[in-house]
Amino acid sequence: MGKIVVTEFVSLDGVMEDPGGSESYKYGGWTFEIARGEEGDKFKLDEAFSSQALLLGRVTYEGFAAAWPSREGEFADKFNSMPKYVVSSTLEEPEWNNSTVLKGDVPVEVAKLKQEKDGEIVVHGSARLVQTLIEHDLVAEFRLMVFPLVLGSGKRLFGETSDKKPLRLVDSKTVGDGVAILIYEPAPEEANESNSG
Repeated sequence: MGKIVVTEFVSLDGVMEDPGGSESYKYGGWTFEIARGEEGDKFKLDEAFSSQALLLGRVTYEGFAAAWPSREGEFADKFNSMPKYVVSSTLEEPEWNNSTVLKGDVPVEVAKLKQEKDGEIVVHGSARLVQTLIEHDLVAEFRLMVFPLVLGSGKRLFGETSDKKPLRLVDSKTVGDGVAILIYEPAPEEANESNSG
């Protein structure tokens, strides 16, 4: 059975919009202003190699599909060769090799994908998709690379949910110039109940 892992670059105030600078956000490329260092680079490379598939929203997918096929190196080779699933009601013919469009009810399609695939199914970016996955308790792990800056506006990682979503920190470290890597998993229900009494 697959495991949905959400991995994001976020600012201290939770903004995750356009970290690479390929969209039209006014602070696009903000992650390049702060070094994540060799340890941060290794974290992202290790993550790529432990991924069995990518699950992406259409906007992120199109950005990746425009960038990765022309790149070289082990990271690009891994991204280009692994299976990719894009959630979209408008995309018909994905051009990036090894890509499949998921249409219809997103939580149902993602739950099916989890049944069909083993290992880590990793979601990068994809704000709307991530918020849907959070709402339906489909995320097994969050890997947040938190950059020490406040952007003040832009798409936020966490939107409104119909209920609270308790998480527990399972790992943390600081890399580069103060970039925090925080890894969270959903907190077990029993723990939540015992804390509330």
